[in-house]
Amino acid sequence: MPPIRDRYQTLEIGALDVHVRTLRDTQQSADPDAAAAALGISSPSWPLFGVIWPSGLTLAHLMASYELQGRRGLEIGCGVGLASLVLNLRGGDIWATDHHPEGGRLLRENVALNGGAPIPFVRAGWDDLDTGLGRFDLLIASDVLYEPAHVFALSAFIERHAQERCEVVVVDPGRGQRAGIRRQMQRNGYVHSDCDDARVHHPAARAGGQIARFVRDTRPLQPPGSG
Repeated sequence: MPPIRDRYQTLEIGALDVHVRTLRDTQQSADPDAAAAALGISSPSWPLFGVIWPSGLTLAHLMASYELQGRRGLEIGCGVGLASLVLNLRGGDIWATDHHPEGGRLLRENVALNGGAPIPFVRAGWDDLDTGLGRFDLLIASDVLYEPAHVFALSAFIERHAQERCEVVVVDPGRGQRAGIRRQMQRNGYVHSDCDDARVHHPAARAGGQIARFVRDTRPLQPPGSG
């Protein structure tokens, strides 16, 4: 099997220069220990985690100016971790997770390229009930909804890892599941704000896409004067 070929690039995200190692293209594949195959990741889909997709670039641009104060964040399906790198370089408390067994290694290498603080990474599938990740105030994801079943799996994963008061941001390129995730999140008590055209936040995003934002606050009301 030929060696995996990489690509190194520097991306201007807001005021940041972010150095990123990715796979050269989606023709790369290597699973010598069959770790990916054991997780149901086929050879054709193996490299999809390791390149930057337009929605991931849009999410990274959005996170370049997103409010971080006092928030613990999680990037779901992080891939190369571009949005996580942006938040990390801004001093945010960001964690990352991906189903792919190579996700953590690639993220660590990208953190090192940027001289950032370590980003905690947990390899986890959306059906895993005990990830050890804990709960978060801000959960973000991009281009993760390919099939109707993903709507239920993702919303359940979010529910297990979201604080009572939290915000969820999902960038979707238009794979047909946007209405489904909106309905499911609303059933779980979230308020959905109008989607923005991705090009509002990233003018170069030719693929367009939509940014869906969900907020929830299920904390019990405090009696007057309780602080």
